[in-house]
Amino acid sequence: MAVRSALYNVVFKACQKASRSLKRDFGEDENLQVSKKGPVDFVSTADHQAERILKEELSRARPDFGLLMEESGTVKAADDLGRRWIVDPLDGTLNFLHGIPHFAISVAAEERGEIVAGAVYQPLTDEFFWAEKGAGAFLNDRRLRVSGRRSLQEAVFATGIPVTGLGGDHDQFIAYQRAVMENTAGVRRFGAAALDLAWVAAGRFDGFWEMKLKPWDIAAGLLLVREAGGYVTDYAGRSNVLESGDVVAANDQLHGPMLKLLKNAKPKAGAA
Repeated sequence: MAVRSALYNVVFKACQKASRSLKRDFGEDENLQVSKKGPVDFVSTADHQAERILKEELSRARPDFGLLMEESGTVKAADDLGRRWIVDPLDGTLNFLHGIPHFAISVAAEERGEIVAGAVYQPLTDEFFWAEKGAGAFLNDRRLRVSGRRSLQEAVFATGIPVTGLGGDHDQFIAYQRAVMENTAGVRRFGAAALDLAWVAAGRFDGFWEMKLKPWDIAAGLLLVREAGGYVTDYAGRSNVLESGDVVAANDQLHGPMLKLLKNAKPKAGAA
């Protein structure tokens, strides 16, 4: 990727600046002020600091853009083009607070309801996943392609475990997990959906599924997968995953079989 677009430069600079505070605070979990937004859904001073920096940098560079941010909510766009940033300053908060080195910043640019650019930045490894609509997906300077595996039996899928206190359906999740485990090479759960999707784009995972995600969890990642040659839909095969929050991502060979697998997965009789 020899030529950096103006949008790339804006997002890269913002992510780099916000990452400095995250790297400084990582591992200092005992000293962080932590409050609870809801059951098992934490927010830390690190979240707020990173979001403040991202908001300042992105708004300065693109003052007409609106904002949809996990912690501070929505700011309307200054024009009628429907342009806005969709931002998660710390995807993998629980990992971060437990000293688990797997978290990321996620930033996407949306225009008229369509994601046109997205970045997932992993500060501790300095991996910057980037995509622009029609221009491909990249990890730093390397072009990304989804995996070429053609058989579910050889594939490794990632997922996220729903939280009961946040409306998660454990019985249905267990049915999905059982079906995938019985028909693939393995299932992984790392606790950061944005990175899961970025890793699908990079071919590290062959696919990913999860229910009831928020737009800031998936906006950048879904573009990364699509620009890397993969498919992202909801469980019914529809493309409007930002609205539903239900995500199935894989390459063109595995996406269809994965949808079928999930569609046929039913909770066992008598499940609570």
